[in-house]
Amino acid sequence: MPRNKIHRAATAFCAMAALSLSGCAAEPPAKPAGPGFSMTVDDAVISEAKLAAAIAPFFEDPAVGETRALVVMHGGRIVAERYAPGYGPDTRLISWSMAKSVTGVLVGMMVADGRLALDEPAIVPEWQTPRDGRAAITLRHLLHMSSGLDHTEMAQGSVEIFDADTPRMLFLDGREDVARYAETRPLEAIPGKKFEYSTATSHILADIMTRSLTDSKDPAVRRDAMLDYARGRLFEPLGMTSAVPEFDRSGTMLGGSFIHATARDWAKFGEFLRNNGSIRAAQMMPTSWIRFMKTPSQTDASYGGHIWLNRKRKDGLDQVLFPGKAPSDVFAALGHLGQFVVVSPQHRLTIVRLGKTPDDQLDPVNDQLAKLISAFPKQ
Repeated sequence: MPRNKIHRAATAFCAMAALSLSGCAAEPPAKPAGPGFSMTVDDAVISEAKLAAAIAPFFEDPAVGETRALVVMHGGRIVAERYAPGYGPDTRLISWSMAKSVTGVLVGMMVADGRLALDEPAIVPEWQTPRDGRAAITLRHLLHMSSGLDHTEMAQGSVEIFDADTPRMLFLDGREDVARYAETRPLEAIPGKKFEYSTATSHILADIMTRSLTDSKDPAVRRDAMLDYARGRLFEPLGMTSAVPEFDRSGTMLGGSFIHATARDWAKFGEFLRNNGSIRAAQMMPTSWIRFMKTPSQTDASYGGHIWLNRKRKDGLDQVLFPGKAPSDVFAALGHLGQFVVVSPQHRLTIVRLGKTPDDQLDPVNDQLAKLISAFPKQ
């Protein structure tokens, strides 16, 4: 998307979100009342003063925008956290597209269970008619955002925000059945040949997962099947007791956009990824799947299996994260308006930053995250 359109598109996107999601805690008030909360340990590998100074700009530098929560975990424990007034350790905050990485993990668990296969055609009924090129789309294509489907994420070229697929799917004519909206789109490229970041793709994966769990078309049955699986296989073992995914009226999990959880629980998810799919020495999923998620795709070096990588992108594409300012093995779950779960394996770090910063103004946030990472020694 041209940079001069990003702010206008994001503003319209948030306006539709506010109208459609009022009452479900998607966007808390911009300036809630009440004291904030701050904590730094005095026995971290860097001094308490240095640690406090490294996180202060997230809340005190106007260029960073509005940071609502920041959690820093080093070596498996919280060494610092800070919240803006009105927020705290028990406040659930929206994921936006960080949910995509949760979806990527749940797909991997189903592959490990034998319910799904990475490189076999994705069984979507809409794609099974004779000579339908969409029948060649695999889970790998979907996870790499290279399905070839004609999905336009946001305003682009002559496509205005209200005609883009993500706003239409989530808030307008597609909102009753997001998977059907996403799955009925035609091909615009050969599967596996073009990177096209797409929330619709993640909702297709959520639908595929749900249909692997139940043949029922009853929305309540579909919702409960997917929710029970997510809780039993991921949220409860990780201790993410605050995690609440949203569903559309057809019972499809909105796995590309809407999971609510506390900052501490998002940090637990990052630690799970940092530890290659294990929790308290118990291997919850194959390490090979986490390795797949962290491996650059063939169509975009900065994107793996539903997770962003700290790698340079092709000329002409906006850079993501901070390549050159932190190790190339840094990876992150990212969400609209500056939601971050950033992991640096070499530093044994997981950093969660949640807040509200326009997408075209995230460079200062990225820079501050890189500085926070570099404040810790490599180990």
